[in-house]
Amino acid sequence: MTDLGSLSLSPSRVLVLAPHTDDGELGAGATISRLSREGHTVHYVAFSACETIQPIEPIDILRTECERATARLGIDQSRLEILHFEVRQFHRDRQLILEKLVSLSSELRPDLVLLPSTDDTHQDHHVVSDEARRAFKRTRMLGYEVPWNNFRFESTAFVPVGEDDVAAKVAAVTEFASQTGRPYMDPRYLEAQLRFHGVQAGTEFAEAFQVLRWYL
Repeated sequence: MTDLGSLSLSPSRVLVLAPHTDDGELGAGATISRLSREGHTVHYVAFSACETIQPIEPIDILRTECERATARLGIDQSRLEILHFEVRQFHRDRQLILEKLVSLSSELRPDLVLLPSTDDTHQDHHVVSDEARRAFKRTRMLGYEVPWNNFRFESTAFVPVGEDDVAAKVAAVTEFASQTGRPYMDPRYLEAQLRFHGVQAGTEFAEAFQVLRWYL
């Protein structure tokens, strides 16, 4: 088990890869808040706002919600990018996604990348995880947890977070009003998950990650 609270990442450039708007907030929102609060430069790239399956108007509502949510986590809007890949069709666009990731690697040169874990069964998440590990293989990478998609999850790293970070994650997720009613958007679940991993990590609150690549 790695406690990332004891490892220096300062000052660093962090890249969050979200297959869809809200994935980064759900998987790593408290960690993003902590990194932003500590002065790290955090970039957030979402690959789809799911317009083709959006049941309510306006169809681009998730873009607006993601802008508000990432702002809650301290991400400057100039470092937010929401792409136009079609939800559930990432396998078709795999090469284009890889090319975008390679471009991000060259342009941003991040010190740390947060991305879906290798055990995430969602087809779009799986493509982003696979291609990101190709594009960033010489970069520190942590896979975030999406429990409803995971048959299993290797909790091999923990990021202790504070009450302010918990509140920021809850506030960010709450900005996705169009997704209200989904069980994993419930603030009680979000706090319970953070408390659970806190018990594992020996602190009050923590987020868990799968170590994909690490350099000291």
